[in-house]
Amino acid sequence: MAKKTTPKPAPEKTPKAATKKRSTLLDLSRTPAMKKLTGQAEGIYGDIKSGRRPSLRIPIRGLSNVSFSPRKGFFTIGDKVSKRTLSYQTVKPFAQSVRMMAFSKNLIETDDFASKREVYYTAKGSAKRGSEPGSAGWGPAAFKEQDESDAIMDDMEAMVGVNREQLGFIPAEQNGSVAGELIVIDIDPATGKKIEIDCTAFGRGSYSIPSRVEGLEFRTSAKFVLAVETAALFERLNGHAYWRDGKCIITAMGGVPTRANRRFVRLLADACKLPVYIFTDGDPYGYCNIYRTMKVGSGNAAHISEFFCVPHAKLIGVTPQDIRDYSLPTHPLEDKDKKRAQDAIKNDPFFKNNKPWIHALQDMVKMGVRVEQQAFAARGLNYVLETYLPEKLKRPDKMLP
Repeated sequence: MAKKTTPKPAPEKTPKAATKKRSTLLDLSRTPAMKKLTGQAEGIYGDIKSGRRPSLRIPIRGLSNVSFSPRKGFFTIGDKVSKRTLSYQTVKPFAQSVRMMAFSKNLIETDDFASKREVYYTAKGSAKRGSEPGSAGWGPAAFKEQDESDAIMDDMEAMVGVNREQLGFIPAEQNGSVAGELIVIDIDPATGKKIEIDCTAFGRGSYSIPSRVEGLEFRTSAKFVLAVETAALFERLNGHAYWRDGKCIITAMGGVPTRANRRFVRLLADACKLPVYIFTDGDPYGYCNIYRTMKVGSGNAAHISEFFCVPHAKLIGVTPQDIRDYSLPTHPLEDKDKKRAQDAIKNDPFFKNNKPWIHALQDMVKMGVRVEQQAFAARGLNYVLETYLPEKLKRPDKMLP
């Protein structure tokens, strides 16, 4: 008698509109980081063998060495460098730089990572019996304060030309929250298997952005990403599931967004082809620090802005014009606010070449007032999600670029 075979069930189909691929903008193999580290070490070794004093060339990090290209849409680092040549005066920072490079090489080889604070204490080390191998510290090259180790790490990142997450260094900071119709596909660190995280399934809570976001994949049917400055506004929008009615993903920046926060939003926007709208307080700090950093990067990290900004982002609010249109309560603009706005118009490569923003900043200074996100509560607790956002979203072409 012929053996009866049971037909295998057909695999479940993923809805076409919901299937999204992850961004491939940044090489995840870490090979570029290792190559650049090795290249720097070979240069030092070559100098010593040739009888020359070894030196390190470190790009100057700051707005004075930054340019903004409207075509590229982000800050790029210039050609100015500082040369750190080994001498009596520089022996300690030079040694610290080389030890930091060696530490990073070990992290890459072992696929491990270290927080900035852990790097500081690793350099201090321990001389106690039973300590782990290599934990005796860096001796005279140890750091007195963490500010020293942070500065060397930033220099090394700029010198090598890759972001410090690729070098194995992660910040220990809160990276913001996410809510909405989004599936984040991550890796279980214990098993190495893929796991799916549903951002709608946290009840009154939310998904926290991890410090290491490279390799995340996404699946969504959302129409846009809304990045908000304050945790208070995020909680209101999430508490009323605005993401469901608005068909969006909401992220909380928590002030100036961290690198992981910016990279997460960039990966998500690129992978899922989503517009990004940013919602800050209506003041020069919200515009010139928070929005500018998310959109084009910062002067201190212009060497990696390409990966840590969202060039197509727009400001949904709160704008100076919104103060008039919605009769919002305001606070007086302080002298430091006026100075920040005027400095941006005069010195910031992004603002001084962007007429709509020049007009907005000049308008705010002329009005002499600033406005908070929570000011919409004067019109009703849910006015911001029931009226303001729906009205603004109808005209994205009117948003500040």
